[in-house]
Amino acid sequence: MSRYGKTVASYLRNNTTRAEQIFWNVVRNRQVLNHKFLRQHPIYFEYEGRERFFVADFYCAKEKLIIEIDGKIHERQQEYDELRTAILNKNRYTVIRFENDELSDQNSVIKKLLSHLKS
Repeated sequence: MSRYGKTVASYLRNNTTRAEQIFWNVVRNRQVLNHKFLRQHPIYFEYEGRERFFVADFYCAKEKLIIEIDGKIHERQQEYDELRTAILNKNRYTVIRFENDELSDQNSVIKKLLSHLKS
């Protein structure tokens, strides 16, 4: 595992967006079906013979579930996000995306999250 991935993840944890803070308050401390979530967690995979990584906004290892919180920057990088999701899906991860605006309705967020988690 790359030390660089851990460094990037650590930086991102220390520079959390408001939307990420809201989501973290929903899932931290095993509040949703007792599932443990990690924030800003590097996901390693091999591509073209090299180890690479993406940093997931949130990750539930038990379910191989990645949660991405999409802010304004994602409007300009939809193609990249689609490729990233395809690579993660190929490596048997499930990716759910929430727009920043969706986080204002926490009940809806929890409902969508529960549909992907096993009790």
